[in-house]
Amino acid sequence: MKKILVIQNKRIGDVLISSVIANNIKKVFPQSEVTYFVYDYTAGVLENNPNIDRIISVKEKKLKKFSNLLATVAKIRKEKYDIIFDPYSKFQSRLICLFSGAKYRIGLKRAHKELKFPFYTHPISFLEHRSKNCGKAIEDRINMIALVFQLEDAGYAPKIFLTEKEKNYPKIEKIQRPIIMLGILGSTPQKSMPYHYMVEIIDFITSNYNGTILFNYAPHQKPEAQKIYEMCKNKDRINLDIYENSIRGFIQLMNKCDMLVSNEGGSVHITKALDRPTFTIYSPYVNKEHWCSFEDGDRHDSIHLLEEKPDLFNSFTLEERRKIEEDPQFLYQQLTPEMIFQKLKPFLDHHLNSTINKYEHSR
Repeated sequence: MKKILVIQNKRIGDVLISSVIANNIKKVFPQSEVTYFVYDYTAGVLENNPNIDRIISVKEKKLKKFSNLLATVAKIRKEKYDIIFDPYSKFQSRLICLFSGAKYRIGLKRAHKELKFPFYTHPISFLEHRSKNCGKAIEDRINMIALVFQLEDAGYAPKIFLTEKEKNYPKIEKIQRPIIMLGILGSTPQKSMPYHYMVEIIDFITSNYNGTILFNYAPHQKPEAQKIYEMCKNKDRINLDIYENSIRGFIQLMNKCDMLVSNEGGSVHITKALDRPTFTIYSPYVNKEHWCSFEDGDRHDSIHLLEEKPDLFNSFTLEERRKIEEDPQFLYQQLTPEMIFQKLKPFLDHHLNSTINKYEHSR
């Protein structure tokens, strides 16, 4: 039996996307034992996946201490893995690979990092461009398998697996449908819209469409979420009481919602894995080609500043270019709510009408 390790010590969306490695390597080695090594706050997106036999979760700050990292390297070596996948290729994971003793050490090599040591037996180059609508990040991870092993009928869609108990989520039974989840804050300032822009989007939805608005944000962002709520016009349409502060809780809640409108981030990938419609507002600082999984302009749509204004960077003065580097909100100021409404309105019209018809027929 092959022992396989996937190291993905990164954020929630990255970890969920990397689950396609487990889903596909089990097709190559059905009897293998697949283990994931991830940060503890991301493990929820992997739970109950039948292709993952074990999850090793670690605290991010703890792993950054060199003494703890060396202890981890020693533990992994004792496990005697046959195959290791390292999609992110950061210092900790490369060191684990180097001393693991695994016969196959497969990693995505970063162009700006010279491989001075034989971290990988099979260093795989990132694709220059995506060729499928799953997004380049997913294609790169499938490529890690396909270039080393014989993989047939690859599956590109990450999936989230819920237990029967988790599928039953009674908290929202009595609130008005449809339910629109809003990801009001990104994981970092560079992934978060200016507050007054987000408020305009919330007011646009609550003024023009029926239903209930829920907010999604990280637990430590609650004071910021409260600030946004206080700025909104139609507070009676926003339910702040229904909120989940864990990944697994959010998954259960999102599974019962009708759609997500959000800053780009892990919540978008979770919602797509649950097969719910998404409208993503990409940070101008994010390369959309990497993360725009399964966007078809219908079920999953999005907006990115540089698609709306492709010549924008060429028009900036030297002073404005300096502001871009200094102020993470500078480019977001160019992505106005009016620009977003042009794409958001047809998305909401289509999906909310479909949702309302669905609930009316089910009565």
